[in-house]
Amino acid sequence: MSAIMSTYGRLPVAFASGSGAELYDQNGHAFLDALSGIAVTNLGHCHPNVTRAIKEQAETLLHTSNLYGISQQERLATELTQLTGMKKVFFCNSGAEANETAIKVARRHGANQGIKDPKIVVIEGAFHGRTMGALSATGSAAIQEAFKPLLPGFIRIGRNDIEALENIAKNHRDVVAVHLEPIQGESGIWPLNTDFLKRARTLCDEHNWLLSFDEVQSGNGRCGALYVFQRLGVTPDVLATAKGLGNGLPIGACMTNERASELLIAGDHGTTYGGNPICCAAASAVINTLSAEQLWDQADIIRDAILNGLYGELHDETLVKDVRGCGLMIGIEPRTPTADIVRMALDRRILLNVAGGNTIRLLPPLVMNADQAKRVGENVADILNTLGNNPQSNS
Repeated sequence: MSAIMSTYGRLPVAFASGSGAELYDQNGHAFLDALSGIAVTNLGHCHPNVTRAIKEQAETLLHTSNLYGISQQERLATELTQLTGMKKVFFCNSGAEANETAIKVARRHGANQGIKDPKIVVIEGAFHGRTMGALSATGSAAIQEAFKPLLPGFIRIGRNDIEALENIAKNHRDVVAVHLEPIQGESGIWPLNTDFLKRARTLCDEHNWLLSFDEVQSGNGRCGALYVFQRLGVTPDVLATAKGLGNGLPIGACMTNERASELLIAGDHGTTYGGNPICCAAASAVINTLSAEQLWDQADIIRDAILNGLYGELHDETLVKDVRGCGLMIGIEPRTPTADIVRMALDRRILLNVAGGNTIRLLPPLVMNADQAKRVGENVADILNTLGNNPQSNS
């Protein structure tokens, strides 16, 4: 019996090594990785620039603490602010922690205005993490139920519901922020409408709210820009990210613009490991590799190759109900049941997962080549063809 808590339903495979878009199990079998560790290894496995940075840093210094200056952290913060237009960065260890920081920034914004019971507007279907604050902001009753009472102070509205947001602006005087994922990931890849995002930006400006984007999954080159807000043309006041920032090393960041940059002061927030030298060195290698090569331009190219492979092999296009997303956040919603799809893909040595209960989620790395991408799409088509011919195979 394993000594590990049973918090995951693990698949019957363990990996020993990886290179680029492939992982190799303990028997040396190659698997094509269309999941990237859930949007983490955006540069693929063992990218030489990241590996080199980790090795060099590991030979000199791993950790000192944020009681002292950390040059690697200063360098990474400068790189991020120059590329995003943000002004300040708080480094942490994960996406949930980055979102917790964003929540505290919003509440401090309210406290500075004398608001005693601050409210943050969040969106149905969102996923912001599993720590208590981030869980309370998350729009999934199923994962919240066992952990109530939750943190109060959130007003939830439907996706793209401009009318609801405008009604809040008219009727609530204690709102301090709107916190959202521009592309929702865990609920099945749902991009929010640009019109909704633009209206949220306008209302935040008019009512002195902060607009806060969770780009934990959509950031770091995955969606055709360093951060997807740059592609959408709607700039937040607060930007939370993690996942692909360290390409596998645990690092998150909460970035703030000029308006929000001085809200948190000494003693308001902290972290033991966040922004340590080795994680920052890895993240700098990631950011510099992405920007020097503009690798985010590959996102749409790889996406097109996957979808061409999918539709080229589908026996019946009506097997696919919807395809959603942006860049390399791809949601394929089939008309067939999805219960066996992950295992069927694993049998074909393809790694993917199902999000939102009914959507195939593909999050391949930016280094996947055209043949690999086409093969991912063809294998998804083969699975859907099989299920379409034998719908009882999921029962």
